[in-house]
Amino acid sequence: MLTKKGIPVSPGVAIAPAMVLDGEDQPIPRRTVAPNQVPKELARLDDALKASTAEVLELKDKTTARVGPELAAIFGFHVGMLADKTLVGEFRGAIENQRVTAEFAVYSVLKAMGKKFLQADSRYMRERVTDVWDLERRILRHLIGKTRDELGQLETSAVIIAHDLTPSQTASLDRSKIKGIATDAGGMTSHTAILAHALGIPAIVGLEDITRKVNTGDMVVIDGKRGIITIDPDAEQLMMSRKQADRMVAFEDKLGEIRDLPPETKDGTDINLQANIEFPNEIEQALNNGAKGIGLYRTEFLYLAATTEPTEEEQYQTYLEAINNLKGLPLTVRTLDLGADKMDKFHNTGTDASERNPFLGCRSIRLCLQNLPLFKVQLRAILRASTAGPVRIMFPLISNIMELRQSRMILGDVMEDLEEQGIPYRENIPVGIMVEVPSVAIQAKTFCQEVDFMSIGTNDLIQYTVAVDRGNERIASLYSGAHPAVILLIRDVIRAADKASVDISLCGEMASVPEYTMLLIGLGLRSMSITPPALPEIKQIIRAVSIDQCRRVARKAATFDSDREVANYLRDQLGKAMPGVFDGRSIGY
Repeated sequence: MLTKKGIPVSPGVAIAPAMVLDGEDQPIPRRTVAPNQVPKELARLDDALKASTAEVLELKDKTTARVGPELAAIFGFHVGMLADKTLVGEFRGAIENQRVTAEFAVYSVLKAMGKKFLQADSRYMRERVTDVWDLERRILRHLIGKTRDELGQLETSAVIIAHDLTPSQTASLDRSKIKGIATDAGGMTSHTAILAHALGIPAIVGLEDITRKVNTGDMVVIDGKRGIITIDPDAEQLMMSRKQADRMVAFEDKLGEIRDLPPETKDGTDINLQANIEFPNEIEQALNNGAKGIGLYRTEFLYLAATTEPTEEEQYQTYLEAINNLKGLPLTVRTLDLGADKMDKFHNTGTDASERNPFLGCRSIRLCLQNLPLFKVQLRAILRASTAGPVRIMFPLISNIMELRQSRMILGDVMEDLEEQGIPYRENIPVGIMVEVPSVAIQAKTFCQEVDFMSIGTNDLIQYTVAVDRGNERIASLYSGAHPAVILLIRDVIRAADKASVDISLCGEMASVPEYTMLLIGLGLRSMSITPPALPEIKQIIRAVSIDQCRRVARKAATFDSDREVANYLRDQLGKAMPGVFDGRSIGY
């Protein structure tokens, strides 16, 4: 039995035989053609480009029907490349000047482009190389015939093991047969990760060499929440994994009866459960699972999926759709939380995409404050939409009080502009911040005087507190919400907010992990925003415990010196609170 940890990008447990895909990287030999054959090769190229464009547009329509237009926008990049005059000119130039076949022209030009993407300083650009390979394979299929389609030949359930999957492959997966995905490459914002999450397929990326560790037919277990893949599990591990998978199915079957039950402890204390989303079409699942609003609406994908910077009207319509889908329940919109490495495709950001450490560089609120037109467009769209329902604005990655004051000043300027133009907006819209930098957690008392609410973002708070890149699988074991320093910071923020009567919530992944539920409630937290699939599970725990019980757990957890001691203790206490339900579970974040 072998266990490897990668980057978790789509939760869920999958148990099935592996299907290892090759790269389908078929070298195209250089062949020259006679001068009188050049027009024929150009015609073949044009036909292949037209057929590829039609194919991508059809895939875009199908993806829209399956997961919504926001995700389908990924294929707009492909359509744009197929119509790009410079790229097509390079194809035609190779045929005309070098007198090579159309397939070699496409192969050589796109291979060179792919190498440039891989050598880019920007991680965002490196992740986009799969789009180039996707396009190459598609055009070559129309020039030289179909390549081997392993995914289309599946007759039984399987976990796909690959170096990486192209967006087209991921979007075309048959959910009834593809139970999970594990790849060597990829990151949390790769198209494979985004599409797998939207399709509900458990997935792990960034495993580095998983294609060399697994053979087709090997039994594998994918834990997409913790980012762990187990190859050839022993009987005990297989039994535990099947129990976990069965438990998840059982939760789904019980959604009808759990959804309408209040999320309150045994002694009657209500816990406000909301959901984290990236797309408006996720709201339906969140509400069906019992969410009482959206505590974190990540707006980044509007930019990640777009080939041009989203306009004010496009953003306004997206926010309006989310508000309408909520039917009067609250929506907290987090402003743009991306770094220069993700924004370098937009010419007007003025950022340096080659930052050596983007996590400590120009990202999130820093990026917005250095690019006011970008920031103001988003704020205008949010404010315009705020008249349709209860909306809150949340600024990410605030690290000092001046950033908050400057952000609020810009928001005030946008409000004045809208008022002068006679455009309605909600004047008293609540404004809050993400607490995800230790400097803000330590100064929580100061920030409470200038915000309407705060939300603890544990993903970054853990990363910055323990100095561990949460996307680096080599040091993933050091990234832990059970670290005593993290727990103390969370406790102090909650106490400061309660004392100042400021609404406090937690929207990081910790809130979605069962082992932390008793701890967080015991620390005083009464509001959480979590991933939609985790809502029933967390609600069940809330209804099985009392406030006094949770306070005892929190007090005891604060006495330990290491994250391992804390994690073991929390797991043990959850097992005692819910025997037979959470026995043997391990903390994943």
